[in-house]
Amino acid sequence: MRLSQKFQKLFTRDAAESLWEHAGRWTHPVSPRRILATIDKGELVRLREHYPYRPNARKINAYEDADYWVGVNVKRVQDPWLDRSRPLEILDLGCGPGYFLYLCRLFGHEGLGLDLDDDPFFRGTTKFFGINRVVARINAHEPLPELGQRFDLVTAHRVCFHRIARRENAEWLEWTEADWKFFINDVRTRFLKPDGRLLLEFNRRADGSSFFTPKLRAFFNSQGGRIVRWKALLAADPAERPRFKQI
Repeated sequence: MRLSQKFQKLFTRDAAESLWEHAGRWTHPVSPRRILATIDKGELVRLREHYPYRPNARKINAYEDADYWVGVNVKRVQDPWLDRSRPLEILDLGCGPGYFLYLCRLFGHEGLGLDLDDDPFFRGTTKFFGINRVVARINAHEPLPELGQRFDLVTAHRVCFHRIARRENAEWLEWTEADWKFFINDVRTRFLKPDGRLLLEFNRRADGSSFFTPKLRAFFNSQGGRIVRWKALLAADPAERPRFKQI
């Protein structure tokens, strides 16, 4: 790679946004070590022994590895300023093992998880972390279950519920823009408080490119979304374009 190309890579939008995220974390540091001191890591290992990996399951996500997942979720707390905001009521869609909501509670927030109940290990870890969880599946063009309350923040990390099936070429058949519009409207009208926020974090695509294709980026922008790297932040009011530090 030529030197000029390397400099061009350094000054991409992604690089600039990454630098901004890191700067925010540096100016308000959070100690993973202090958080890890509150977790019985031995109990997580025992839970994994009790609920071993399913046959053919990928071990890339070793959720019993508290050191790794606390590190990941410290960033998830820092980036939307949850480590320095007022106490919030948070709904986490696809809450998985419960690390994110556990950290949120340490910073004074109240959380509720929503996820499938097809992984016994997650059932054990959410109980271990004391996470309240609603069991439900998120499907296209289907309202989320009634939860009896509204939230300051609705989150979803490493979103997978928009994937419908794999095509023959191994690429995913995904939700359409109409599916996303229904989901966003459902969250806005039934689950967000008037000043609430919806924060979606996506995986990169198999080729390493952004989830936000030009078409999807235009769509989320049309819904009032603020896109930063692989995350989209939307306000309860479609006419408002929110900022992360305003959560």
